[in-house]
Amino acid sequence: MNGSVSGAAVALAEPEEQATPLPEDTEPAPTAAAWYLIFVLTLTYTASFVDRQVLNLLVAPLKTDFGLSDTRLSLLQGVAFTAAYILFSPLFGRLADTGSRKRILIGGSILWSLGTSLCGLARGYWQLFFARAAVGGAEASVTPAAWSIIADSFPTRMIPRAFSIFLMGPYIGGGLALIFGGLLLEAAQGWDLSAVPYLGALRPWQVVFLVAGIPGVLIALMMLRIREPVRKLAPRDSAQMPFAQVWRTFTDRRDFYGNFYAGMASLVIVLYAFPAWMPAMLMRRFGASAATVGVQYGVAVLVTGSIGVLAGPMVADWLRRRGHHDALMRVPFFAALALIPISLALAFAPSYEFAMVVATLASFTYSLPQALASSGLQMATPNRMRGISSSVYVFVASVMGLGAAPTIVALLTDHVFADERSVGLSLSVTCAAAAGVSAFFVGRALKGYRRVLALQ
Repeated sequence: MNGSVSGAAVALAEPEEQATPLPEDTEPAPTAAAWYLIFVLTLTYTASFVDRQVLNLLVAPLKTDFGLSDTRLSLLQGVAFTAAYILFSPLFGRLADTGSRKRILIGGSILWSLGTSLCGLARGYWQLFFARAAVGGAEASVTPAAWSIIADSFPTRMIPRAFSIFLMGPYIGGGLALIFGGLLLEAAQGWDLSAVPYLGALRPWQVVFLVAGIPGVLIALMMLRIREPVRKLAPRDSAQMPFAQVWRTFTDRRDFYGNFYAGMASLVIVLYAFPAWMPAMLMRRFGASAATVGVQYGVAVLVTGSIGVLAGPMVADWLRRRGHHDALMRVPFFAALALIPISLALAFAPSYEFAMVVATLASFTYSLPQALASSGLQMATPNRMRGISSSVYVFVASVMGLGAAPTIVALLTDHVFADERSVGLSLSVTCAAAAGVSAFFVGRALKGYRRVLALQ
């Protein structure tokens, strides 16, 4: 395994200069190339979330065609995707620290797009399961490569702003998956493709998967124009940090890293559980159609999620001007606290409109700290281990968010409440508990973060 990883790293490596970072107030403004980079990366992240979350709107036809319970369906949402995502995250993290991040992103984008299209060609449960796994494994390339390349492309003072733009991707992608997925699903039900070779026997949900796989390939072509930036190395950073030094850094700063990973992974449960099961809750409890839910909830996720992730750096700047230099971790702490009553309110939703208000508040609140947490992790981590630190974050967040969140909700619905109409109650309990755990650990991470900043 080590030999194959090293060989892949050599194959992906590109010669690059190394530079010592300038003080924040003397760093040059971002170039046009940097803004093009963030534009393409945001499109890439958006496409990845379209492919990742479009399945959430296809719950009903998949249950009907394959005769699935909520629990088996949740394995497609979670375990199938997450197992491969987790398996490949450390590999891509190490490659991002040692090789060409541009090549990693191009290859990953093409592969997950093909995986999404294969979901549309599935004729059985296990074919769909393994196609989802292919999507998950390829999408593991995005976070470590993108986070590392962004941190090297922008001056330090603008890294949170760059991350906030990039991290609009999940909310734009999740929203578009619901909006256009719902509209396309409804439209495809009236299409007659019987005369089209290979496509004539496809169900409407399969057409949705096939169409969703197209944008990622087109965006990969746009990536050919991005440039691999110079790595910003502090004087104490080596050109390639040995793994023993990486491990020593993790253990020396465990009061930050351990609590950060636990706290943000718990918060990610809320981020993934809401879009995974909120459409089903609105359709089952209030009788709304897939197209209605797709458009209305999709717009809510797109707008409030994007506003939240863009507002995060503004809130952090406001706190920093008032002397709170730990603002990048302080905002996630208060966001986690706020999500507890918001999540509990969903259990008492008397109407469709009330449930939509709760979902909208949740979308804004769980998106608010995402760019700040990502920036804080990058700023607290030496350059040559940013890829691996990001991949560890992806690992733990994937286990809890992508893997556990949909299944916990489904298990409560199937085996505790034993009524599919109670999915809203399951969602409420899961998210409120996860937010409480997150607030506990992120609060502890604040102390470690202050200590790490003092060392730099």
